[in-house]
Amino acid sequence: MSRIIVIGSGFGGLSAAARLAARGHQVELFEKRDKLGGRAYVYDIDGYRFDGGPTVVTAPWIFDEIWQAAGRRRQDYFQLVPCDPFYRIFDHNRRPFDVSDDHDAMLLQIAQRSSVDVEGYNRFVASSREIFETGMALIDQPFLNLSDMLSVVPDLIRLQSYRSVYGYVSKFFQDDFLRCCFSFQPLLIGGNPLSAASLYVLIHYLEREWGIHYAMGGTGAIIAAFERLLQELDVRIHLNAEVDRILIEQRRAHGVRLKDGSVRKADAVVSNADAAWTYLNLIPAHQRPRNSDRRIKSKNYSMSLFVIYFGTKRQYRDVGLAHHNIMMHQDYTGLLRDIFRNQDLPEDFSLYLHMPTLTDPSLAPDGGEAFYVLSPVPHLGADIDWELQAGPYRDAIMQYLEQNYLPDLQANIVAEHRIDPRHFAGTLNSYLGSAFSIQPTLTQSAWFRPHNKSEDVDNLYFVGAGTHPGAGVPGVVSSAKIVDSLIGDPVTARTPSPSTRLASTHTVPSAPAGSPPAGG
Repeated sequence: MSRIIVIGSGFGGLSAAARLAARGHQVELFEKRDKLGGRAYVYDIDGYRFDGGPTVVTAPWIFDEIWQAAGRRRQDYFQLVPCDPFYRIFDHNRRPFDVSDDHDAMLLQIAQRSSVDVEGYNRFVASSREIFETGMALIDQPFLNLSDMLSVVPDLIRLQSYRSVYGYVSKFFQDDFLRCCFSFQPLLIGGNPLSAASLYVLIHYLEREWGIHYAMGGTGAIIAAFERLLQELDVRIHLNAEVDRILIEQRRAHGVRLKDGSVRKADAVVSNADAAWTYLNLIPAHQRPRNSDRRIKSKNYSMSLFVIYFGTKRQYRDVGLAHHNIMMHQDYTGLLRDIFRNQDLPEDFSLYLHMPTLTDPSLAPDGGEAFYVLSPVPHLGADIDWELQAGPYRDAIMQYLEQNYLPDLQANIVAEHRIDPRHFAGTLNSYLGSAFSIQPTLTQSAWFRPHNKSEDVDNLYFVGAGTHPGAGVPGVVSSAKIVDSLIGDPVTARTPSPSTRLASTHTVPSAPAGSPPAGG
C-alpha cells in the first residue's frame, strides 16, 4: 500500500485525499489550523455561522464524481439547492439586473436597458458555448509538457483567446453596464476582466447550463461531508499540524517535517498549500532549479480581498436583495485598473454581498440575518498599510451599505469578523496575500501555470488554485482529479490504471442523474 501525505485541507486537498484513499492508498492529511476547510473555513460567532471563502458552487457533478469513486452518493452527505437568480447585479443607481438561466427573462431585461444589445446577447450565448466546449476539454489534462500546450494552440487562436474577457464581451454589447454584467466572472477566480484570457468566458456558459447552487448548511456543510467521507476511508487527519519542510532525497519527496520537529514518511506528497508559497517556503532553493525564487516571483498574482462577516439582530427581507448580490461601481474599468495595475486602494468600490439566510435561515438566530461583504483590493505587493487602512476601509463599506441597501445596519450588527490581505498571507500561506494565487491570463494558464507534478522533485504533486487548471471550486476540485490520475493505483504506483487514465480526447460532462435542476 502506498503512503501519501496531503498538505492542506482546502477543497483541493480534501478532494485529493478522498480520491486517493478510495483507490486504496494510505493517506494522511496535515492541516495547520484547528479545523478543516482552508479558504472554506467556517466562523461561528455568537450563534451566527459564516462561510469563510467560496460561496458560489457550480458544476455539481465534480463532487458527485468523488463520492462515486468512493462507492457512495454525494446526496447522502450534503444537499445542493439551486439559486434563482444566480446573481442580482446593481448599477450605480441601484437598479437591479438578475442573471439566470431564463433566456426570455434575460432578453427582456436587456431590452429594457439597451434594445440594440438583445441580438448581441443571443450571439454571445452561442459564442460562449463554443468556448465552453473547448475550454472544458482542457480542464482535466495535466499539461506537463510544452507539447501538450502546443496541441491546443490552434483552438486558442480560433477562439481569440488572446483577447481579454472584457474586450471579447464588448464585441457583443454596447451598453457599459451590460458589458460589466457579462465580464465580471474572472474576478471569481482572481482574474482581471481587462486582462484575463477570453477563454474564461466559459464561466458564463457553465453557470447558464448547470446553474449556481448553495449547500444547505453553508459551504461548511461540504467540508463536514468531506470529513465524514475521509473518516470512512480511513484517512488520518491531523489538525494544528503545520508542515515546515518537504523532505527530499535524490530529487524524490519522501515525507514532511512538521513545525514541532516530528517527521512523517511517505511515498508521495500532495501539496494543497499555495504552489508559490510551497516552493518558496517548504523546499530549499538548491533543490528546485526550475522553480527558482526569481521564476516564482516573476509571475503576476491575483488581487487580494477585504471581507467583512456580520450578523444582524433584524432581518432584511424587504430591501430587494438576493442570495448573491453585486454592487457595481460606475467606473468599472477604472476601478479594475486601480486594483490590478496601479495597485491603489480606491476610495470607491464594487462589492459582492452574500446573504445566505435568504435560502438557509439556520445560519442565524431567529429574527437575525447573516451576511458577508467582499471588496477586491490589491495584494501585499502594493504600498498599503493595512494596520492603518483596515478600520477606515471597513467603516466606508458599512456606511455605503447602510446608506444604499441595509437601513440602520450598524445599529443592528451583533456579530462581526473581518479579514484582509494579511490573513491570506499569514494564515492561509498565500504568496503576497493573493486570494487566488496566479492570475488567469493566457500566458499563465495551462502549461504556463505551476504544474500538477513538480518538474524539480519526483513524487511531489500540486492541487489547488495555484496550479492547473486554476482557482474557483471547479478548477480546484479538478486539479485533484488530475493528480489522482497521475499517481494512479497503489499496485502501479504513479501509473494511472486503464479505467482512470486521462483520455486523449475529452467530452463535455453532462449533469449527472439525480442532480438538482440547474438554475431553479
